[in-house]
Amino acid sequence: MTVCEETRLTPGRGVAVLLPDGRQAAVFRDRSGRTYAIDNRDPFTGAQVLSRGLIGSAGGRPFVASPLLKQRFDLETGRCLDDEEVAVTVYPVRAVQLDRALPQGI
Repeated sequence: MTVCEETRLTPGRGVAVLLPDGRQAAVFRDRSGRTYAIDNRDPFTGAQVLSRGLIGSAGGRPFVASPLLKQRFDLETGRCLDDEEVAVTVYPVRAVQLDRALPQGI
């Protein structure tokens, strides 16, 4: 399903998207142009805030740091880099051309 237009993604920042089942996903584009999607819910606080986190890398692994308690979540696996027993859902992402007259969506 298309969740947003690529033009809505600013490299280094995230956006929250509402999924059909009522959950939220956090979609990110890194500075190299790679796109990631994970659950937007911070499992430590229950708040829907991961889309507002800062992205970076540790040991070559891309992550987002929660804006609340600063735990880092691997954007490829969802695993918390600061607590191995915690993880968030990771969603597959692909870019698709919607229509030649419309911007590209993900």
